[in-house]
Amino acid sequence: MGTEMKGPKDRERIESVLKILKKQAPVTVKQEKFCNDACVERFLRAKGNNVKKAAKQLRTALSWRESIGTDHLIADEFSEELGSGLAYVAGHDDEARPVMVFRLRQDYPKTHTQKSFVRLLVFTLEVAISSMPRFVDQFVILFDARFFKSASAFLNLFVSTLKIISEYYPGRLHKAFVIDPPSLFSYLWKGVRPFVDLSAVAAAVASLDFDDSLEDAAFAAYPTRTASLRFNPAVAATTTTKVGGSTSSRFSFTVSHFDSLKPWYLSTTTTTAPRAVAPTGSPSLIGASPLNARSFSFASPAARSMPRAGIAYAPACRSIPSTPCSFPPPKQPRQQQQQQPPRTPRPSFLQSPATLFSFRKEGHVVPSRGERERESFLPYLRFYRRPYDEMVYRSKMRPPHGGLISIISPHLNHQQQRCDAINIHHRRMRTLNY
Repeated sequence: MGTEMKGPKDRERIESVLKILKKQAPVTVKQEKFCNDACVERFLRAKGNNVKKAAKQLRTALSWRESIGTDHLIADEFSEELGSGLAYVAGHDDEARPVMVFRLRQDYPKTHTQKSFVRLLVFTLEVAISSMPRFVDQFVILFDARFFKSASAFLNLFVSTLKIISEYYPGRLHKAFVIDPPSLFSYLWKGVRPFVDLSAVAAAVASLDFDDSLEDAAFAAYPTRTASLRFNPAVAATTTTKVGGSTSSRFSFTVSHFDSLKPWYLSTTTTTAPRAVAPTGSPSLIGASPLNARSFSFASPAARSMPRAGIAYAPACRSIPSTPCSFPPPKQPRQQQQQQPPRTPRPSFLQSPATLFSFRKEGHVVPSRGERERESFLPYLRFYRRPYDEMVYRSKMRPPHGGLISIISPHLNHQQQRCDAINIHHRRMRTLNY
């Protein structure tokens, strides 16, 4: 990003491109102003520092800009698009790069020609480039595809946009995000991606993926409430007021008036002196701990027949199940058998050969492409969710992009201020005469 110190070789390449360009056809004053050192250097980087190819592409770009009429594009031509917020500059990111948002609908290509879309795209790009500060030469584009139902229609629009940027604005695009595309877009984009020049900086994300993370962050901002939803026997025994209790030896509960989120607690304290647990009418609860007695009573017969480790009074085996069942109880494993170490899996022909060349550090997990794209889109989420304001967007336009309003309004404001000052002076003179 930005301009760097150019060496003698870079300077020589830039001068060679300009020399070839002037030999082909005369260059106007506006074209010469456009072909500055930074512009020629971007075309050289796009063509691998090949002077002839860079000069040819630059000449094609100049002819295309003259046919579009980039110097005569004003906001008055796109009053409908500006009023509905179809394409605008939302702001600048942390690196001072302008961020553009395109919210085109599926019926836009049907009601407008391809030339009108190209002019709208070029106008938005020129407004973004004119708002760039010094040492910044890239921008970011956000495509809101939630209004498209046809994946092929949006793919044609998206690919044509990337083609225009790669051919006539090389080195300008920093990142392009497609937000909430149609369901089939990912499959079509996967097939077209190898043939698109700027596919490396394009990514597709879903806006719904960021709601859960934001909700978790907001929920984590209240640690007191998060802690209050967890069971704590010590807090239940000390901070609560016992209103009523259970005399059962399995578990006891107390009612609290201080916390409405958890009106009762399970505690391991017994209301009477400790005593031996005698067999009851429900043999399935024998050997259950006070904390899981309630859930254990609703378990399956197979789960209830399993012995509880670490409890002295747990029976070794069950001969009579608590409820009738059609299958015998599971056999208990022999304690004499020792666990065998896991075997090493044998190599398979179906295994990918790429696994033999993967050298990954222990504990290091390489994020997938989707995770990387999602993480890269996170700084631009605020621009996508920010509401559109036409006056704020028009304030970013520099003449002549702002149209007649931006040209005449400063003069009108000056005239209005002058008239107000004259009226105030006349009023003061009248008061003095009286």
